[in-house]
Amino acid sequence: MAEQGAPLERQFGDVRVPMLVAMAGLPGSGKSTIAEIVAGRLGATVISVDPIEASILRAGIDSDQPTGLAAYLVAETMAEQVLLSGHSVVVDAVNAVEPARLQWRDLAERCDVKLRVVETVCSDETLHQERLAKRTGDVAAYSSGAVAVEQSTDEYDEWKGACGSLPRVTLDTAAPLGENVDTALRFLEG
Repeated sequence: MAEQGAPLERQFGDVRVPMLVAMAGLPGSGKSTIAEIVAGRLGATVISVDPIEASILRAGIDSDQPTGLAAYLVAETMAEQVLLSGHSVVVDAVNAVEPARLQWRDLAERCDVKLRVVETVCSDETLHQERLAKRTGDVAAYSSGAVAVEQSTDEYDEWKGACGSLPRVTLDTAAPLGENVDTALRFLEG
């Protein structure tokens, strides 16, 4: 087993073996928290779609434009550059639909790295609503509250077809954070 907290690249000796980790789950489900901790433990770079989209909106692009798609494409370009430099990436995004999920599969294939998906759900509706209420800043301006979650829930596809075969673990973030981080790390190291 790998040394606790050692970057993923070091676990395989002197040869860097980068990995692409795609987070998935509804807003407020705990994705970003787990992404940050897991990336820190793995020595990986976090690329988050929410602040990219917030920046696009701040730049004056109308919200009726496909800003979400643009943010995913920017995140993909950034992730590709990091992977090609030999470092692991954790992509923090809802990844609600199959095309978004397949985007990361295709990127992993192009960069010849392993792809792992860490999906978060929150089975405690009260806790989920509390998390949404605490969101602040640019991200919260467009992605928090019941409307965003209802829209995301309506658009969140089942994991089937090509996406159903992606290596994935689902974490219930109503469980203790440490337990979920340990589960994610075991999955990623396995």
